[in-house]
Amino acid sequence: MAEYTIRTTVERPYDETVEAVREHLVGAGFGVLTEIDLRSTLKQKLGVDVAPQVILGACRPELAHRALQADPSVAAPLPCNVVVRSAGDSTTVVEAFDPAAMTTFGGDALGPVAADARGRLTQALAALGGGR
Repeated sequence: MAEYTIRTTVERPYDETVEAVREHLVGAGFGVLTEIDLRSTLKQKLGVDVAPQVILGACRPELAHRALQADPSVAAPLPCNVVVRSAGDSTTVVEAFDPAAMTTFGGDALGPVAADARGRLTQALAALGGGR
């Protein structure tokens, strides 16, 4: 299976991790534009129960602008989605779409932008202190 995410697992409760992810995204220069509560949405729409998880739509406007200049169609996978999901009482998985994957459909022109975004997201996830 192709790798298209950057991932870490932390020994920290879900709610605490969501707040830490927000803080580290801001520290890496991202803002959170959107938030989708998957647990609530799936319960409401389908009546199913899933572990707590949220999709945070992270954006760094400077990078988004540079990417759009290289290829306007790159707007489709923006913003960078960061998923935080509970993996138990004290374990949480944090996973972000790997901006480097954009170069597979956007070409070399997106390479520098993807590298910058990937570095920032990797920094934010590493700052959470996970090791897996």
